[in-house]
Amino acid sequence: MVYFNGMKKHVNLILVLMALCVVGIIGLQWFWNYQNYKSTINAFHHDINQSLTTAVDLEIAQRHQGLIDQVKGWLADTSLIQITCDTKNRDRNTVFHIQDRYPKYAGSPAFTFGLASFKPQLDHMTPAAKQLVINHFSDTRLRRDLQRGTIYYYTQRLGDSLTVAFDKSHVRMNALATLYQQQLRSKGIYSAFRFKPDDPSQAVYLTEPVNTALARPYRKEWVRASLESPNRYFLRAMKWVILSTLLLTAISLLCFGYTAKTLLSQQKLAQLKTDFINNMTHELNTPLTSIKITAEALNAFDHPADVRKRYVAIISYQAEKLTHLTAQILSTNRGLVTNQEDWQLLEVSGLIDQAIEDLEGRSQHQLAILRDYIQGDPIRVYGQAASLLNVFANIMDNALKYGSATPELAIKLATNNKWVDIAFADNGPGIPPEYSTKVFDAFFRVPQGNVHDVKGYGLGLSYVRQVLHQHRGSITVEPNQPTGSVFRIKLPLY
Repeated sequence: MVYFNGMKKHVNLILVLMALCVVGIIGLQWFWNYQNYKSTINAFHHDINQSLTTAVDLEIAQRHQGLIDQVKGWLADTSLIQITCDTKNRDRNTVFHIQDRYPKYAGSPAFTFGLASFKPQLDHMTPAAKQLVINHFSDTRLRRDLQRGTIYYYTQRLGDSLTVAFDKSHVRMNALATLYQQQLRSKGIYSAFRFKPDDPSQAVYLTEPVNTALARPYRKEWVRASLESPNRYFLRAMKWVILSTLLLTAISLLCFGYTAKTLLSQQKLAQLKTDFINNMTHELNTPLTSIKITAEALNAFDHPADVRKRYVAIISYQAEKLTHLTAQILSTNRGLVTNQEDWQLLEVSGLIDQAIEDLEGRSQHQLAILRDYIQGDPIRVYGQAASLLNVFANIMDNALKYGSATPELAIKLATNNKWVDIAFADNGPGIPPEYSTKVFDAFFRVPQGNVHDVKGYGLGLSYVRQVLHQHRGSITVEPNQPTGSVFRIKLPLY
């Protein structure tokens, strides 16, 4: 008992440590997933906003380029703009002049500038020089002004024309959508989106507003993108990680459950073996003590013949008990019958009658048995006679040992399709439902505290189940009304 208590403490300690390890592994795994979730959501929020800002900048840059190309056309049109040059200055550097061909206001000055990188000294424009001036003015000065969101009137008519074109330029949603999609995909985001600048309340998840006006920050033309929920994005983006986490969690729980079940089974088996050894020690000690005392009495005294005969009978009786106990342990240990030559066609009711006869012959108590056999053709099964006989005898013996002061047993036979059902209903104390399957385990006995009025080893029903399993049959137990148990045996018909 001390060994069992020590083992129980070790098992409980191991289970606690295993549970802590499993909880720790699962907790760390899910904590890592939670951190990954927050990181993914933050990255999603940053990327969709950054992508929209970049896409708007690119779309505005395209509109800037459109205006620049338009201004280049105006500058090249001599009917609109006149470009001249001269070297009338102190350093004799070439100076360029841009002015309206037909000024809106008389006396309007031309826009004059020089190029430090232009070294030739010209007193009249050449086609190459004119193209250089157009490109420099448009790509450098004008682009810088557009990026600042301002229009500078270099000439009156050029400024007026550029202002009209500038004011008419608005965001092109199709172009912006293409650019935004490219930016999102470059960051690994393949979420569908829509631009809903006028109805943000209907969006699932909105980006920060971005100003698309050319005259920003002086004018406001906001646009926002509506995307799917970040949670849905996370689930789609991290589905394999989540599935692997769930799989790891399930495997960890299954391994812990299996290990815990194994340890508890070992603990239970140790307890059953301890109870069995204690019970067996008592059962063996009783007949051995009786044999020893009787043998010593025979040797110590010169008894009359009738006394010696009675003492020898006592020794024989106790030896027979030991033989019966040994045979029961061995038969349970052997379990299944392997000698197929002993198998034959058997008539079920005949086997039951023989088991009843054997039981009445060796029992000093009266067991009232009510037979309810089907009349008609014999019910036959294929099996080993001695094994099935022991099966029926074990169940009847239990009805006798655990029955009331006047034990009764009702036996019924019935056929169902290709099976024969045999019911043994006794009037004993019954078996609680929570032990209805455990009673067929080796060494198990229904708990009755520290008192067992009926001596046994917890082997009989285990042996019964093994033999029936070999015969492709089964056994179950259920409550009998108003008291007792009903053992139902099922065997295949031949």
